[in-house]
Amino acid sequence: MRRHERYKRSFQFEKCKRRYHGLKDRLEALASSRGIYRSRKGLFMGVCRGLAEYFNFSVFWLRIVTLLLFLFTGFWPIGVMYIVAGLLLKMEPVSPLHNEKDQEFYDTYTHSRQSAVQRIKRKFENIERRIQRMEHTVTSREFDWE
Repeated sequence: MRRHERYKRSFQFEKCKRRYHGLKDRLEALASSRGIYRSRKGLFMGVCRGLAEYFNFSVFWLRIVTLLLFLFTGFWPIGVMYIVAGLLLKMEPVSPLHNEKDQEFYDTYTHSRQSAVQRIKRKFENIERRIQRMEHTVTSREFDWE
């Protein structure tokens, strides 16, 4: 009898564990490179179009559902949530993000433009130093063209 109870408890624990990991995977997918953004082509703040593009819904139907919820629940619940989502979601990148470096740069730029500018500045200064070293090597008297 006790073995059955232990098995039942461990089965329930494993079931909860799987649910937790499933939820964790979904949350990580939301925060991944294919994240939710406000669309640049949206009507008002781009929230509906951004959500529709992320979840592969029709923009028209998502707007209709949002409008109906807005009308039936009043301004406060849906209107405030919509405005908060519009303020919290980042704008969709102008060019598509192809890899993790692009995503990292976009995230640093949206959070702190100055740090992104400093990163670009350091990269170009590094390139300039390398070019100067090559020029110095090529123009030195010891350099042989053969």
